[in-house]
Amino acid sequence: MPEELEFDVIVVGGGNAGFSAAHAAAERGRRVVLLERGEFGDHGGNSFYTAGATRITHTGLDDLRDVIEPDDRHERTVVPPYSPEEYAADLAKVTDGRNDPHLTQTLVTEITPTLRWLKGLGLRYRLMYERQAYERPDGTFLFWGGLHVGNVGGGEGLVADHTRVAGQLGVDIRYGVDAQELLLDAGRVVGVRAQTHGRTVEVRGTSVILAAGGFEASAELRRRHLGPGWENAVVRGTPHNTGRMLEAALRIGAAPGGDWSTAHSVQWDAEAVDNASNRELTNRLTRQSYPLGIIVNAEGRRFLDEGADFRNYTYAKYGRVILEQPGSVAYQIFDATLRPMLRSEEYDMPGIGVHQCDDLAGLAASLGVPPDAFIDTVSRFNAAIDTAAPFDPTAKDGRRADVTPPKSNWATAIATPPFYGYPVTCGITFTFGGLASDTHGRVLREDGSVIDGLLVCGEMLGGLFSGNYPGGSGLAAGMVFGRRAGSIA
Repeated sequence: MPEELEFDVIVVGGGNAGFSAAHAAAERGRRVVLLERGEFGDHGGNSFYTAGATRITHTGLDDLRDVIEPDDRHERTVVPPYSPEEYAADLAKVTDGRNDPHLTQTLVTEITPTLRWLKGLGLRYRLMYERQAYERPDGTFLFWGGLHVGNVGGGEGLVADHTRVAGQLGVDIRYGVDAQELLLDAGRVVGVRAQTHGRTVEVRGTSVILAAGGFEASAELRRRHLGPGWENAVVRGTPHNTGRMLEAALRIGAAPGGDWSTAHSVQWDAEAVDNASNRELTNRLTRQSYPLGIIVNAEGRRFLDEGADFRNYTYAKYGRVILEQPGSVAYQIFDATLRPMLRSEEYDMPGIGVHQCDDLAGLAASLGVPPDAFIDTVSRFNAAIDTAAPFDPTAKDGRRADVTPPKSNWATAIATPPFYGYPVTCGITFTFGGLASDTHGRVLREDGSVIDGLLVCGEMLGGLFSGNYPGGSGLAAGMVFGRRAGSIA
């Protein structure tokens, strides 16, 4: 007979969303257990691997001072306001209108009070200077792209803060618990069956909140739902998000929600040793300064508009485009003028994949791309730049290169040696498909009825994202819908 444990609320998954749900339930006096598949030291879900960026609404820097850590640079900083209407418009823009309007409205109206709630519990936030601002010639800083705030210590700090708060609230955290099945009684979910340290346990309660992530760590499910070739993507986050609890919910009648055919995927270091699920380097294996330079494929040709929009609105879809290129690899190209502007945390680490040469032919040879095609690509790009438009990385400056495909902003000649090439491939972050639910996270059947006792949040909640997403909205959604699920569990 399996061992039985009894609680009020069972949270499956120990990332940002699961912890937010656990905190909300514990504040209401519920006996809460959080089941984390990873052992301690391998815990935290995808949240551990993030930079901690969180997209919130606000009216400017003065509106943020009560939630961010002090910094001497604040008095020299401009943070443009970001309204709920802008947030909703950004979600609709990047998903081509496929985002659920009810989930969207809940997210954009509740994210800032939710972040203040977490701040009050003990989580720490700051302005993300190194990722979201450029220093201007007059010594001031200007933030851009609607994404300004992040956790102190990135994803590692986020998980550490959540863990500390959960302990203070009395949440029972169990590590190394691999939930596999949902337990039913007369159609109501009453618990989960799990494996832990070689034994079977049944954890029973009045509510189960699923926060165990998507299916991005399963090569089989990626190929089945995302399509051929996706089995070759590099898993940049936790290896534990294999979709097991998604499938468990579907087996008991839960309806799938959102877009199961697309995922958040980024440009990821293709040559770094141990470039999958790396807990030491985490998010720093992304290569996100690409809007400043150009990207070529293994044939030496450009294939996308690097300057279509701010990085925050294109980075989560360009991994997919690179996966479709020959060999599922591409190369970010910069020259000596651009190199100092690249993100230090991503481009200055030892052991990363980088090629450097004093001439373009030598760089092409080092990268393994055809030199003639590569030099032709760079020459045509350089000649097509509208040099009358001033270069300004803090705005969509309209400095265009009129080639095919065009570069719509930030076009700068690749002309000053040495030249740099960074090999990138597709790094998958999380899948967009999940379970259908209402705005409180109550899981729905195909007929729209509620499955009693079952709630969902985080990356398991489907409907917010499709094809792409605005940077920082994943952690934001985890907080908002985690709190909402925990508030009624």
